[in-house]
Amino acid sequence: MSFLTLTDVSKFYGPNCVVANMNLSVEKGEFVTLLGPSGCGKTTTLQMIAGFTEVSQGSITLDGRDITSTPPNSRGLGIVFQSYALFPHMTVFENVSFGLEMRRLDKAQRLERVSAALALVHLEDLAARYPRELSGGQKQRVALARALVIEPPVLLLDEPLSNLDAKLREEMQFELRQIQRKVGTTTIMVTHDQTEAMSISDRVVVMQAGHVTQVDVPYQLYENPQSKFISTFVGKANLMRAQQVHGGGAGAAVTSLSVNGVPFQCKAAELSSSTELMVSLRPEKISFVPLGQGQVDGRVSARFFLGSQWLYQVDTPMGVLQVACPNNDTAPLNEQDPTGLQWSPDSARVLS
Repeated sequence: MSFLTLTDVSKFYGPNCVVANMNLSVEKGEFVTLLGPSGCGKTTTLQMIAGFTEVSQGSITLDGRDITSTPPNSRGLGIVFQSYALFPHMTVFENVSFGLEMRRLDKAQRLERVSAALALVHLEDLAARYPRELSGGQKQRVALARALVIEPPVLLLDEPLSNLDAKLREEMQFELRQIQRKVGTTTIMVTHDQTEAMSISDRVVVMQAGHVTQVDVPYQLYENPQSKFISTFVGKANLMRAQQVHGGGAGAAVTSLSVNGVPFQCKAAELSSSTELMVSLRPEKISFVPLGQGQVDGRVSARFFLGSQWLYQVDTPMGVLQVACPNNDTAPLNEQDPTGLQWSPDSARVLS
């Protein structure tokens, strides 16, 4: 049995269904992220796990115990809010110690556990400071230490890095993951940032309009999106309408299609009876080659410098294709340059 299980969990506000028949199993020590756009139901799901929002239908079990109707303060979960919710009149030490005081631990135990929690997040030298004297990253660490010090069975993170600037946010992503691995606490995080979700999660749960659309490890989610929405929400993708080309037979390594009359091969897939299909091809899977030596020729219509890579838009008979190339010692193409484009059939995916 999984450590944390959501079974057919739904949430209604009047006639509006915010979360529909959510089924999710989380193993002990796993880091799972709920990913999706605003309004998809991910925060509501987290609040139902925390007990702040009542479950309309379904059940939630934790370590074999049904907690669906258990009050939040009796669930013993650690929570880090988007705003951090630190007590402004308390020092860092007092903020972290608060949960232990509510549990009536003696002073010696509190001192030991708070000191260990602050050392874990590298804030032992700032124990006497107040929240107003801390940077955004330091506040985030205090909130994390306060959640971990009670040794919760599950740590819930609600957009914990959204208030940080881009550079600090990236640094804190990896630090958060290192801390989680060191402590081994089962963690569920909510975010709308696909880079954040993909970089630190064991598994990612993609949500759309209250439904779970795909649950997978980050690499498989990126390489094998199961829908048009996932293909574009998780990374960039060229989406093309394709027509089936009959032939190839059972056991073929590739599926033969046609995009605007241009022959197109992709990884073998079970095709529906529809003659119209949607194909996804990631920009970084496409390479520039001399004219006539690739699958299609085109002309660069625009280019954008992104630091570590160049992003091109190339006009082709198949439509406008995005191409991402690393910023290396190769001279970049200019706008209006003609070029050939090449990719492996294994890089293209037929979407359901």
